[in-house]
Amino acid sequence: MAKRRTITGYSNNGLPYACIGNGLRNLIIFGGLDFRHKPPSGIMLRMSTGYLRGLANSYKIYIVNRKPSLPSGYSMSDMADDYAVMIKNELGGVADIIGVSTGGAIAQHFAIVHPYLVRRLVLAMTGFRLTEEGKELQMKVADLARKGKRRAASSLMGTAIMRKGIAKHVFKWFMWLLGPIGIPIDPSDGIVEIEAEDRHDLSDHLDKIKADTLVIGGEDDFFYPVRETARKIPDAKLVLYPNLGHNAMFARSRQFGEEIRAFLLS
Repeated sequence: MAKRRTITGYSNNGLPYACIGNGLRNLIIFGGLDFRHKPPSGIMLRMSTGYLRGLANSYKIYIVNRKPSLPSGYSMSDMADDYAVMIKNELGGVADIIGVSTGGAIAQHFAIVHPYLVRRLVLAMTGFRLTEEGKELQMKVADLARKGKRRAASSLMGTAIMRKGIAKHVFKWFMWLLGPIGIPIDPSDGIVEIEAEDRHDLSDHLDKIKADTLVIGGEDDFFYPVRETARKIPDAKLVLYPNLGHNAMFARSRQFGEEIRAFLLS
């Protein structure tokens, strides 16, 4: 993946993206919580595409974030509509969708409101709502970012992603180092995302998802009720990794990618 040419840019309606792969189908990745609404690049791009090995020959893969300068009060549904405009107007309509974490919350709204644009849907490390603990932690992250404590905000998020053993402490300090990279001086776009996800709750609406759906993640995810999410979607396939949480995509990158590849290409 790293040696493939990466094209970056903005859609006509302002969504930042990176594109890799040379396949005939379109695969759109709705990225996770994002404070920098710019085209993914560098270490952030590498971290978000490691599990996609093996798909770049079959797909043109777009990793797409939210548009910059989001107004206060912008909702998950509003963000889903932005993706719909890009996919309809620039990518030929129907696509396979992978929603990761916060992007998975948006992808659920997308699949419900714009079902004709979704061929197959993957919901990775995400759910129909945040857990109460997840809500509380993300609001603390937003508050720290608002106060300019970018390293502390990033480090706090890291403690919930990696929760066990020495790896927890290593990852916490890794996230601390990434603070100024992942969170800009003006963190308002990320704060709008956090506030929107705080309001996100599709517990009574997931039966409206009609696309073939794979729900995949860790059994002990701190942020989302992954298993319960799969139960609420008609005929959804569930893949859960025991003893893993919100780090499942990183800890089981190869297996994670193989499950997704098998689902999308079957």
